[in-house]
Amino acid sequence: MLRPLLISAALLCSLQASADAIRQTKGDFEDKFRQLDEVLPTPNVYRNAAGEPGHQYWQQQVDYKIQAKLLEDKRRLEASQQVTYQNNSPDTLRYLWLQLDQNIFKSDSMAELTTAFAGIGRRGPATSAGDGKKPARLSLDELRRQHFMADNELGYVIKDVKDGNGKPLKVTLVGTNMRIDLNQPLKPGQSTQFSLTYAYNIVEENAVSARGGYEHFPKDAREGGNDIFQLAQWFPRLHAYTDYEAWTNKEFLGRGEFTLEFGNYDVEITVPADHIVAATGSLQNADKVLTREQRKRLKDAEKAKRPVFVVTEEEALENEKEGTDKTKTWRFKADKVRDFAWASSRKFMWDAKGYQQGGDTQPLVMAMSFYPKEGGDLWKKYSTEAVVHTMEVYSRFSFDYPYPVAQSVNGPVGGMEYPMITFNGPRTTLQDDGSRTYTQAEKRFLIGVVIHEVGHIYFPMLVNSDERQWTWMDEGLNSFLDGVAGREWDSDMPWGIEPSEIVDYMVSSTQVPIMTQSDSVLRLGPNAYTKPAAALTILRETILGRELFDFAFKEYARRWQYKRPTPADFFRTMEEASGVDLDWFWRGWFYSTDHVDISLDKVYKLRLDTENPDIDFARDKEQDLDKPLSMSLENNRKEGIREWRELNEDLKDFYDEHDRWTVTNKERNKYNKFMKDLEDWEREALERAVKEDKNYYVLEFSNLGGLVMPIILKLDYADGSSETMRIPAEIWRRSPKEVKKLIVTDKGKELTQVEVDPRWETADADIENNLYPRRIVPSRVEAYKSEKSKAKISRDIMQDIKTKLKTDEDKDDKAN
Repeated sequence: MLRPLLISAALLCSLQASADAIRQTKGDFEDKFRQLDEVLPTPNVYRNAAGEPGHQYWQQQVDYKIQAKLLEDKRRLEASQQVTYQNNSPDTLRYLWLQLDQNIFKSDSMAELTTAFAGIGRRGPATSAGDGKKPARLSLDELRRQHFMADNELGYVIKDVKDGNGKPLKVTLVGTNMRIDLNQPLKPGQSTQFSLTYAYNIVEENAVSARGGYEHFPKDAREGGNDIFQLAQWFPRLHAYTDYEAWTNKEFLGRGEFTLEFGNYDVEITVPADHIVAATGSLQNADKVLTREQRKRLKDAEKAKRPVFVVTEEEALENEKEGTDKTKTWRFKADKVRDFAWASSRKFMWDAKGYQQGGDTQPLVMAMSFYPKEGGDLWKKYSTEAVVHTMEVYSRFSFDYPYPVAQSVNGPVGGMEYPMITFNGPRTTLQDDGSRTYTQAEKRFLIGVVIHEVGHIYFPMLVNSDERQWTWMDEGLNSFLDGVAGREWDSDMPWGIEPSEIVDYMVSSTQVPIMTQSDSVLRLGPNAYTKPAAALTILRETILGRELFDFAFKEYARRWQYKRPTPADFFRTMEEASGVDLDWFWRGWFYSTDHVDISLDKVYKLRLDTENPDIDFARDKEQDLDKPLSMSLENNRKEGIREWRELNEDLKDFYDEHDRWTVTNKERNKYNKFMKDLEDWEREALERAVKEDKNYYVLEFSNLGGLVMPIILKLDYADGSSETMRIPAEIWRRSPKEVKKLIVTDKGKELTQVEVDPRWETADADIENNLYPRRIVPSRVEAYKSEKSKAKISRDIMQDIKTKLKTDEDKDDKAN
């Protein structure tokens, strides 16, 4: 119940201030609202205090001309490239750093040598260290990986590194990095050219768990089967040189991805003549690699309502059967991109649909998907449509999609993104009757991964954050937006970024701050994806509101399109554009491991003492008589015991007729004098308060999780009505551990229950201490077997529904 108390008129004026007081232990105050000035880099001419590029902002440009050849039978890539490096920095450069991502697969790479056996955060096939009762274990996947690594020579073979004049350049290999020492210092404003040749054996992605590679299909009609090749992080690429870090040449360990420079690409890719190639950029020689009919279909797709097949399933199946010794060279150009990826296979069917975006940036975007027969109806129905939906939603929050194509390619990589092209994994299952089916989980996975990976073309392929240093800046922001797009696709699909879904991680012992560098994060999924996405959801829906948030977020995207933002730029832009101080939010959610747990400990109901004895004494008597009867008196009455004064009436005196609540003229005179001595405004305030007779409630909160957040209250009243009150997080600014709040309601609006965060908006870890009065904790008793059953969503209902219902006469009693 709500505990009643009385409050005197003398305390009324100071009630609000005293309700916010806190009992602090000497020396233990922590300012949760301390500004981030001492944490964030000092604003400068490159990045100003508003979070936007400064008036001397710069970034380098790197242009590539590449000739690559896919040796299908050897599963090997051979290539040469010419690089033009434009030094836009104010610094003179004497060497350049390149990243050689394929070297991660060398047996002596830092990634291989520092991969711990089992343990948290391990990337790749599973291992188990055992616990004293169970032995250490290696999965078959891990054994397969070891065998592939032992049987193949992996990593780059690099030759003929020369400057623009054909003179050799000295190179130094440092793991996944290569330093090229320039023959002449590269001064500000100057450019330099160099060339090199390289080759490497392509990894089998399913064997080594990579971001690119090949996948083999041994059961295809062609003798020896077919492959799908997905080539990513496949060419020596310049490290970024930045104003905040200089060379971003941290070793590639597999998890932290990369940051790169924007540039223009001219790439020629020679593949078997029956292969279909998807790549970053616009195809330059369609007349050389596509038939007239295929070119017509591609043109028809520009205005089609649904995707049009450029390469049909029948054509792809025919390609699968034979193979060829002939080759074709596909040429692609891409401007203002920070990377280049491609895929090639004779297995690909290809569908396309024009996204009529309008505007001046890129009025027509071709959304396209490439997939084998294994993709089936799942890919035919959903892949390209999901590409279009992603662009429609993301453009509202950022800018018009600026490139001519957006592509989704099925292959061995489950989900990965590059400019204009994404790799996505889900497929159908071939059944005995020749049909292909898929589960609801696979459908959701495909739609979700396409939205997520195409979304990455905006963040970080255009808003070019440093993925290796701050993974959350691309994964977290993108997970937030793919949740927005996902809900607009199908609100019944679970998108995994609701605030309530991050609670378990935030109270776990494996949580680290979001700002932790990628390779040091213990659990990357919740740290880099879910927690920042949930935080931004809270910021949009609960703290700022959609209007302020959407304006500020769009401003951030606009400012940093084709540029390289840091966390400070994001934090400062969101504050400057919204007009709201959010330092407390960034500090709590991104720099700490605090969690949200606001407990409503007590609710006091106060009633104003009128100082009029005829009113207040009567109230006191009513409250006293409302107490429960003692058990002794209760049992006396049950036993019929009569009081002495009832048996001896002649002994009664004055006090048997007048109790302690009897009002005398002495009290009345005191009251009259009190009223006379009041200032006019004091008398007016008291008389109005007595007349209105409002309810005064003091709510006591404690912050058990440490993370300050707004206090959202659902107030239920005795008349059956309810309302929501939102108290900004700043209520904790002087008392971050405990705080009291006065709530005043009109006469007749008496509280019956108060609930904190009734809609689970703030990721509160313990919802049971949010209710006052407390409730019985709901739970259930469930019968179960020790072996867990598969989740309902993972059933292949599309296939199972074909099962014939058995009767008692059926002899076959095996489970379906």
